[in-house]
Amino acid sequence: MELAGPRHTCLKVRTDNAFVFVMGSWHATRFDLFISDGLDAWICFATEKEIQQRSELWDQPTSEYIALSERYLGFQQSGSIYRFEDAGIGEKRLSWTLEKEGTRLEWRWKCKSSPKSMQTTAQILEFLLDSNTRLSAEVVSLRQSFENMKSEAEKCLLQSERYSSEKQEFEDAAYAKFVDVLNSKKAKLRELRDRLSKYEDAAKGSQVQEDSNDSNHNSSDHETIA
Repeated sequence: MELAGPRHTCLKVRTDNAFVFVMGSWHATRFDLFISDGLDAWICFATEKEIQQRSELWDQPTSEYIALSERYLGFQQSGSIYRFEDAGIGEKRLSWTLEKEGTRLEWRWKCKSSPKSMQTTAQILEFLLDSNTRLSAEVVSLRQSFENMKSEAEKCLLQSERYSSEKQEFEDAAYAKFVDVLNSKKAKLRELRDRLSKYEDAAKGSQVQEDSNDSNHNSSDHETIA
């Protein structure tokens, strides 16, 4: 029992001289194909039993066979050759090539003429229109998100520049203050050094004067004794 709904894809396939649209409905164990050239339409209902037989033929799990089919019929694959050829009265054969483990394979499915050709074509067109509307809405949403991100980035850049400017101003002010303090300390040290030098000079002068007085006193004493 399939719990989730099918996935849907639509691929514009170029044949030898025309284009056809291949819409796929992908289920867990089977898939349905709806094909239209704009005028006529064809259908292919690949049953679970048929897919199991094909999977066993190619020695692969059923899920892998469906996944590869969806990959090649959901998106144009570079290097793959697509064909949509007559296969009898009112029938067509859809085929595509793929590489698997170094071997070039060709997978084919026979499609019957749709009993409701116009309805099948309309179904494909409706899916394409819905997809286009959805994609347009996503583009608008992504563009809006991009504009919002761009705006936020510009705000962050301005804020970063402001912070950088303020940081530079703070550093300049701090450096200037440090220089002022340093110069003040240097001036104070010079002042103290000058005062110390004057004190030392004064002390030396006083000492010399005392020594001179002592010398004169001693000389006077010797003269008196004599």
